[in-house]
Amino acid sequence: MPPGPPFTAGPGLFAKLVRDRLALMTVAASYGDAVKLSIGPKTMYFFNHPDHAKHVLADNSGNYRKGLGLVQARRAIGDGLLTSEGELWRKQRRTIQPLFQNKRIARQDAAIAQEAAALVERLRAHQGRGPVDVVGEMTGLTLGVLGRTLLDADLGSFGGIGHAFEAVQDQAMFEMVTLGLVPMWIPLPKQLRFRRARRELQRVVDHLVADRLARPGDGDNIVSRLIDSTGRETDPAVGRTRMRDELVTLLLAGHETTASTLSWTFHLIDHHPEVRERLHAEAVEVLGDRLPVYEDLHRLRYTAMVVEEVMRLYPPVWMLPRQAVNDDEIGGYHVPAGADVLVSPYTLHRHPAFWQEPERFDPERFDPARPADRPRYAYIPFGAGPRFCVGNHLGMMEATFVIAMVARDLRLRNVPGRKVVPEAMLSLRVKGGLPMTVHPAAPVRGPSAG
Repeated sequence: MPPGPPFTAGPGLFAKLVRDRLALMTVAASYGDAVKLSIGPKTMYFFNHPDHAKHVLADNSGNYRKGLGLVQARRAIGDGLLTSEGELWRKQRRTIQPLFQNKRIARQDAAIAQEAAALVERLRAHQGRGPVDVVGEMTGLTLGVLGRTLLDADLGSFGGIGHAFEAVQDQAMFEMVTLGLVPMWIPLPKQLRFRRARRELQRVVDHLVADRLARPGDGDNIVSRLIDSTGRETDPAVGRTRMRDELVTLLLAGHETTASTLSWTFHLIDHHPEVRERLHAEAVEVLGDRLPVYEDLHRLRYTAMVVEEVMRLYPPVWMLPRQAVNDDEIGGYHVPAGADVLVSPYTLHRHPAFWQEPERFDPERFDPARPADRPRYAYIPFGAGPRFCVGNHLGMMEATFVIAMVARDLRLRNVPGRKVVPEAMLSLRVKGGLPMTVHPAAPVRGPSAG
């Protein structure tokens, strides 16, 4: 049996589960790489070694289904790609996988660059006008990119969609903390807000479907593929529910994680001016005054290194909960059937055995010229195994283009005295926004200025 906190630590662990789940993961990691956590009637097995992650997520993934949090979140977001299992998940994955092929993603470079340029202009308009909510701006950007690249639709016309997704995420986290035991009909403020959000998202889905049906044969996108897939259901009501669940999940997961990564990036580079200056110099040297294209990705090497280091410290998905179907053995420890198993990229990416000075922000860790003396599964920002994130290439191109263009043209500075609090179900986002001020970019010093 793995070691772990004593039984008397249960109340404190439960308080962390409710208020600060990252602290709970950090406490668990302090007991070792394999830890048993007992919180009231719930027993969880926490594994924090690359070999453990490889076993659960890849080698023996067939023995593990979605676990704590995501099971309960199904009441909030339905059976989309994030929460579904078995044949339904395989069907959903087959439906959308072709849209994320590298060749197709490469053709989206102009749309992403144009959305990034529009973001730069919106931020530039804030110069001298006080703080701007960077999280809100990044959310608007990533929704715009998602609409143009995968949906062939303008999501900007749905003004409340960002707030609706926030309400859905809050409800999903509430379901996780309460283990789904609070009936949805109880008129708690949070649940009332969620009901309004779900109605708004259903309206968005219905509009996207109607718009696509009015333009048959006009391009290949997610909505077209989902109409074809869900239309095969014998019960139209089941098909409509599947359409809502799958599209809402793709919209949520497709924008929130990248928005979070971008927000943390600008927060971190303001605290590391030498990193910001290198980003600025590289963007000027590679791009000049033009928009980026797909071929620039391998030239924006340092920018990509920064993105990778940000995702190490603040991974797009900070916890990967699973539940064992049958008995298993992980790292020499017995795991009974039905056990909740936790793998946390947040703690794995800070494991001192695999990362030197793990709390330090250091993009040089990801220099391709520097040998990476660490196991493959010590770094899993997009998950691993069969459920590896399908949108990783799109997300990397989007983040790289946006960071390069903003660093070239502007400087975002943190507003003093504001605390940054990581908190979300899917990724580490900034609670209450991330207020920053906008300034012109400084001129480049040195030979790269030419």
